[in-house]
Parts: sequence; C-alpha cells; structure tokens
Amino acid sequence: MHPVVRPPVNAEAVAVLHRAARPLMDELPRLTDRMVALLRREEPAYRAASVDQDELWHEVHRSLRHNVGSLLRPRELRDAARRCSWQIGAERAEQGLPLDALLRAFRLGGAVVWQALVDRVTRCDPDGARLLVHVASEVWDFVDEHCAVVTEAYRQTERRLTWRRENRRRLMAEALLEGTMRVADLSEVSETLGLPERGRYAVVVVAGPGREAHRATIRSRVPTGTRVLWHTRSDADLGIVLLDDGSGRADGKAGGDGGDRGAAPLAALAAALPALPGTRTGIGSAVDGLTAVGDARRFAETALRSAAPGSEPVLLDEHLPAALLVSSPDLASALAERVLGPVLRLESGDRDLLLDTLTAWLECDGSARRAGGRLFCHRNTVLNRLRRFEQLTGRSLGRPHEVAELSLALTARRLLHASTRTAV
Repeated sequence: MHPVVRPPVNAEAVAVLHRAARPLMDELPRLTDRMVALLRREEPAYRAASVDQDELWHEVHRSLRHNVGSLLRPRELRDAARRCSWQIGAERAEQGLPLDALLRAFRLGGAVVWQALVDRVTRCDPDGARLLVHVASEVWDFVDEHCAVVTEAYRQTERRLTWRRENRRRLMAEALLEGTMRVADLSEVSETLGLPERGRYAVVVVAGPGREAHRATIRSRVPTGTRVLWHTRSDADLGIVLLDDGSGRADGKAGGDGGDRGAAPLAALAAALPALPGTRTGIGSAVDGLTAVGDARRFAETALRSAAPGSEPVLLDEHLPAALLVSSPDLASALAERVLGPVLRLESGDRDLLLDTLTAWLECDGSARRAGGRLFCHRNTVLNRLRRFEQLTGRSLGRPHEVAELSLALTARRLLHASTRTAV
C-alpha cells in the first residue's frame, strides 16, 4: 500500500483557525456548561448518581482547555493534552463508566469545539469561513488521536483493575482454605466471593499431573445448582462447595437437618465428577460456616490420600476408616505389620494369593462361593486359603472384632502401598 500523503497545510486557513480559537479560551466556562448539558442529555451514563457533577464540570473544563490550547500551540501543548486525556480515561475506568460513553463524550466535545469555531468565523470573518474547511481534517484527527489515547488508558487500567480484583479474590480464597482468614474480614470476604457467612460448605480437591488437561471437563461436570468456587494451586485444584446457604435450602431445594444437611449434594457431586487418567479427587466432609472452610480443606486432602490415580472420587464420609489410617501413616504401618506380618513375609506369589483371597472374601460379605467366582476357583479352595491365613496370623475369621482388625490392616497396606507411588 502507498502511504497517505497529506497536502501542505494552508497557512491562511491556520491563521483563520487561530483567530477563531483564541477567543474560545476566554469562553471555556460557557463551552463547559454547554458540553456538560449535552452530556447529561445525550449520555445516560453521565446522569448516573455515581457521576459527581462538580467533578464532571472540572473534567470537561480541563479537557477543553488543553484541547483548544493545542489548536493554538500544538507543539508545546500536545503532550500535556495527551496526558490530560490519558488521566481522564484511567479515572473513568476506575469509576466503571462505560468506554463507549466516554468515547462518545470526547467526540461530542470535538463537535462542540468545532461548532464554536465555525460560529465565530461565520460571525466575525465570513470571508475566512471557506478557508476553515482546509483545517477540518486536522481538528478531527486530533479528536481521533485523543479517542485512541483514552481507549488505551481505559483498557490498561481495566486490565490492571481486573488483575487486582482477581488477585484479591485469589488471596481471599487462599486464606479461607488455609484457615488464616481474620474474623474481622469475614463480611468483606463473604461479599467479595459471594459465599454466605453461615452457609454449609465442603471442599473438593483434584490433584495429579492430568488435572490441567481435564480441568474444563471436571468443572463442567459439577451438577446444576451446585455452587463451586474454584481455586488453583500449583499442585491441585480446590473447589469450595456451597451446600446450603444457611436459609435451610440446600442445592436449590429444602435442606435436611443436622448431619444430613448437604449430604445429597455431596453424593451427587461425587457421582458426577469423572474418573480421569492421571487425576485423583477427594471430597471432604461438610462444615458449618465460612470460617470452617479450612477444616473442610483438610478433610478433602485426607480423602485425597485414599484416592488412586484414575479412580472414582473419594467421598470422605464413605471412607472414614481409611481416612483414620491415612491420617496416621505410622500407626497404619504398625497395624499392617502387627496383623499381616507373617503373610507379608511370604514369597510374593504366595503372599498376594492369600491377600487377594481375603480381600475378595470380605468384599463378598463372607461368601466363599461368591469369592471363588470372583477368583475363578472352587469355594473349597477359598476356604483352604482362608484357613491358612488364620494359621499364619493367629486370627479367626469367625470373630467379628478380629475380622474388623484384618479389614483395617488390609486397607492400611493398600493405602501405604499406594502412597509410595503417589504423593499428596
């Protein structure tokens, strides 16, 4: 493309412009009144209660003074005029005035100045009126330039404010999850994050190297009506789940009482969240009040320790025995060794055969026939293996408290084995 070549500036036209512009400097208060009246009539945004009218008058007056002055001394005042427009764009962005309204105001200001110039030349120098058209493009180029300045200032300020708001929300969410939020800040945090102070909450934690790739899928699977405020950390995504807003309504429906409040939404959340390759998901128990979200986060992290990569989400309330074990790894290790030690010291093939048989028998509610079907062997084979297990461990599968101890020991071994492969 060929560059646009501007015709040389007509010196006579510039002289006419200057003769018309000089008196306008003395008429700035009148022009400002006119401009403010037009703004209030033409732009609803400038009629809003949030716009201070005295401040608006001084803003318009300052802008007109710089702009008319730039017509007379463009080289001297150009930078000052640009700084003035930049300041107006930044301030109006901070106040939330719409950018479109601000740009229309600048163009309206350009029209007011141009009309004042034309009126003065027509009235005082009729012969020069025909020359004024030669500088019209210069005047409107000036208006376009300042619209561009205002736009850039507005957008830069808007980006800065957006980052500040998002960072503030992030810090508030982090303080809630860590349990470090000050009670004095509770009301502000509640309002900013849109989370009621007396609500009932739980926390969901999604961890693992696959979570970034699946983040959108995970968040889109949250049941309709369940409010989740997500917070991203370097090692996990945490969601603060509002189960009940404190008014007795949970998940958009009448809430239950006592410990059952929020149980249905939690179960629905656990059922809806997908099991995705590389991810682990833990959902903690419900807590009352925004100040207890830190406890809910710890519950969720406890549930997470019981989750294997790619497995279904672990709901803490449904895995409390496992939660007790992972909360105290040393005791879990001691339990596994004390109860299963003789079996664990067998050759790997023999060891795994006995452990898998006991696990299948427990999962089949003590039915040797069903366990045999799962293990592809006869029920008598299952019974023989279980008798050997009893002989090695010195525990009887006919005593309920010893069965419970064996079940916990198996769970402890599984969790400890998994923890060596996956760090929380």
